[in-house]
Amino acid sequence: MTGLVNGVYQQADATIRFDWGSEGAGVTSVGAGIVVVVDVLSFTTTLSIAVDHGIEVFPYRLRDASAAAFAASRQAVLAVGRSEAGTSGVSLSPLSVRAAAAVNGPLYRARRLVLPSPNGAAIAKSMAERGAVVIGACLRNAAVVARWIVQYGHGQPVAVIAAGERWPGDLLRPAVEDVWGEGAVIAELHALGIRTSAPEADAAVATYRDVKGRLALALHACASGRELAADGFGAEIAVAAEIGASGVVPILRGEAFTAA
Repeated sequence: MTGLVNGVYQQADATIRFDWGSEGAGVTSVGAGIVVVVDVLSFTTTLSIAVDHGIEVFPYRLRDASAAAFAASRQAVLAVGRSEAGTSGVSLSPLSVRAAAAVNGPLYRARRLVLPSPNGAAIAKSMAERGAVVIGACLRNAAVVARWIVQYGHGQPVAVIAAGERWPGDLLRPAVEDVWGEGAVIAELHALGIRTSAPEADAAVATYRDVKGRLALALHACASGRELAADGFGAEIAVAAEIGASGVVPILRGEAFTAA
């Protein structure tokens, strides 16, 4: 099995590669100079809102005491749980970050945010530690991410990673909204002339094109969207559906994402 992981599953003959979670990222990123992480509900959508407002975002895997200490050491605001944040605090919700970045909000002066996520943030950190250029992408910024890759990627292979969610027991739960986000990025890369993609990447494009005309409805209807709505946070799904709303590319430089 080790030989297969080191060979077949790398998709090494493709310029554009696709896989799931930290495990897939660890395999398909081998030899890829750029890793695009997609976590539509909600890490990379919230990241795009923050970076749109000029806020540095420090990805962090867990929301625990170590995250609080890290945020304090960086003079940054720590995003807490949605319920804990209430209507005025900062959480993983893109609506909370948008409100906090407004005049007199908690991010208006701090300009730094520690954003914990066991999915998108964890993958981004691990890939950066391996030396890859890490980009945070979502439906809001898929087009500009693709343009940046074409202009500055120097033809390097690109691993596009769907972060997914977690089942109890910390097992990966593939999340269809991340396939749509991946497909949006890859479709834009295809349109810009990068066409050597793995079949896995092509499948993500086909899935995205199938749902593009009803994306907002699909985001509400998918399992992750229904979970948010059931918990009382359905309003933030509309932000994830803002296709092309952002012109900013978040790149992880050192510890923090900033605008390219």
